[in-house]
Amino acid sequence: MGHLVRELNTAAVKVAREAADAFKAANPGKDAFIAGAIGPTNKTLSMSRDVNDPAKRDVTFLQVRDAYREQVEALIDAGADLLLCETVFDTLVLKAALFAIDEAFAARGFRLAADDLGHNPPDASGRTLTGQTTEAFWNSVRHAQPISVGMNCALGGEQMRPHIAELAKKADTFVSCYPNAGLPNPLSPTGFPEGPEDTAAILETFARDGLVNILGGCCGTTPGHIAAIRRRTEQYPAPPASHRHRGAPTGGTGSAQHRRRARHLRERR
Repeated sequence: MGHLVRELNTAAVKVAREAADAFKAANPGKDAFIAGAIGPTNKTLSMSRDVNDPAKRDVTFLQVRDAYREQVEALIDAGADLLLCETVFDTLVLKAALFAIDEAFAARGFRLAADDLGHNPPDASGRTLTGQTTEAFWNSVRHAQPISVGMNCALGGEQMRPHIAELAKKADTFVSCYPNAGLPNPLSPTGFPEGPEDTAAILETFARDGLVNILGGCCGTTPGHIAAIRRRTEQYPAPPASHRHRGAPTGGTGSAQHRRRARHLRERR
């Protein structure tokens, strides 16, 4: 379906715009924005597909950039309000998407209001599939100055909480979280254990404790989940984005902080 990238993304924005306009018409004074969702692709740039050849890759960085560029341009031209890079398991792939976004904006002479980045840890360690910690992931992408950074998919809200709490302490931007409806359970009628009120009750504690600015749901969640989340959390004020000075952070699979220190030097004799 690669030849339908522009057509599919254009149609998606059109349908979303119709829904957003209907919501605003029924709820005067309230806003609704269209986030163009940009997924992780089925490729990795950080790991080899051949254990005997560590440098082996299926694709190059520029090939991934080009693939993203087609989708990004379609979303922008169709009228998306912001771009949502989500379910990130390889930060280098995300960097290719960010590169494509910057090029698309430069070609048009304007930028959309925001980018939102969604980190996707596959297990309770909080590391991406390619091994990055939560803080290292943020340090690797903070240069893009996204409106928010967060986590989505992979885990349920309970399992995400310690990693969201870490992001809330480290990130100097808004924090988002949209988990699955718990961990997958093939014996459950829906494939997931949490109903709307279960997920909403967990995420209410995130809002109550000032950890997040944006909440939602991923796999296993329904419009009922989203309605319940809003009902349980709208009473809590959103925390401000942090503007702490953090020196010169770096991020590989782990992170390090390089801070300026005054040092007294004298001539040796």
